[in-house]
Amino acid sequence: MDIISSNSSLSGHIQVPGSKSHTIRALLLAALAEGESHIHNPLPSADCRSTAAAVPLLGASVDFGRGEDNCWTVRGAGKGFHLPDDVVNVGNSGSLLYFLSPLAATLEGWSVFTGDESIRRRPVDHVVDALRQLGAEASTARPGSSTCPLIIRGPVQKPYRLTTAGSVSSQYISGLMMSALRLDAPMELTLTDPKETPYLTMTQKWLEKVGAEVSISDDYKHISVRGNGIFPGFDAAVPSDWEAVAFPLVAALLTDSEITIDNTDFSGIQGDDAIVPILRSLGADIEEDKEKAALTVRGGRKARNGLGRLSTEACPGGQLHVNLSGLPDAVCALAVAACFCEGDSYIEDIAVCRRKETDRIEVLQKELGKLGADIETGPDYMIVHGHSPLLADGSRNPEFRLHGGDVESYADHRVAMSLSCLGLALPQGEQVRVKAAECCSVSFPRFYPVMGAIGAEFKEA
Repeated sequence: MDIISSNSSLSGHIQVPGSKSHTIRALLLAALAEGESHIHNPLPSADCRSTAAAVPLLGASVDFGRGEDNCWTVRGAGKGFHLPDDVVNVGNSGSLLYFLSPLAATLEGWSVFTGDESIRRRPVDHVVDALRQLGAEASTARPGSSTCPLIIRGPVQKPYRLTTAGSVSSQYISGLMMSALRLDAPMELTLTDPKETPYLTMTQKWLEKVGAEVSISDDYKHISVRGNGIFPGFDAAVPSDWEAVAFPLVAALLTDSEITIDNTDFSGIQGDDAIVPILRSLGADIEEDKEKAALTVRGGRKARNGLGRLSTEACPGGQLHVNLSGLPDAVCALAVAACFCEGDSYIEDIAVCRRKETDRIEVLQKELGKLGADIETGPDYMIVHGHSPLLADGSRNPEFRLHGGDVESYADHRVAMSLSCLGLALPQGEQVRVKAAECCSVSFPRFYPVMGAIGAEFKEA
């Protein structure tokens, strides 16, 4: 499915789905539990469905509920948690791959993991090395390959200690932390270059919820997890997903819009909420109401200053320098915002973005470049030379040259959503055609109709 996106003004209230990161963690921990767990407000996305499909292979089951009951019931395997009954196909979910493979390594016998074309391009050599350090057998199925299919033979052996970089992804670190729930001694992890650290804190909170003892040093280089044996089922509510909030947030800022994003998570557990102070440093009009759990966003002529102009002028040295190692999934939305921002934006420490569903650094430079953006890239950074559509006095900026065109999503959900949102902010008469845009369902089911309900001009082509 292709989507055509064109100039829009947004208004009204919108609620984004539950967090994918929280939902997958909840599903896997519920599968380990003894008895029933109830997961409220889960994200029914493709990645979460892949996790729910994997859970029965391990001895658990999932009931998705009916009608308006937005609650999934998981009957955990508990003491009956066992080797997967079949090859585990994780679909497009890197989280499931990196979370579940260390858990499988705690079991005696062979497990095989594979996934879709995108997953079969993502590295697993860091997982192989970590599991080998723990005494398990691990390898890729194809000689000379560093990608899935991944083959594992457990169980891991004492002492449960290993040293790994942690820079390729935080997900396998979270998987190792979860695997400690099944061990008879603490898991001790040393990370030489930890990245995406807010997600490690998220995992810590979930493990503590089910009774584990978790210690993480201030620099995230030392992690210790002690499980408490079989734990009972639990009830949990999944908060809204800040990774999804980023797209209506940026779309509203770049257009003549005023929207309120309801059920916003202000707990601070999700690192992607840092996008708000980043955008505010550029002059964004964003108002938080923590009592109502609401985020109000005003852009363009609807902003309180009547312009909604974004600029790096107030940043130190007149440039935005932002380290996204803690929230790399924000790179797509932030890169689009930077294209409409007067000044240079340096988006740094994002090497992990080259190992997501696509090489997002390369893809963003190429596809945004097709629409007139001026972007430089390096191994772990991106520099966006942006221009606001308006000068400081509110007149038209002759340097603003973004225009419409046809772009590729590369079946990457965040690329598709960010390019679609860009089209909403182009001048009248311009449009962006995003190819293979249905991939949004990976993290934001019904993204286009949900956005359409607040005024986004998205048309299926």
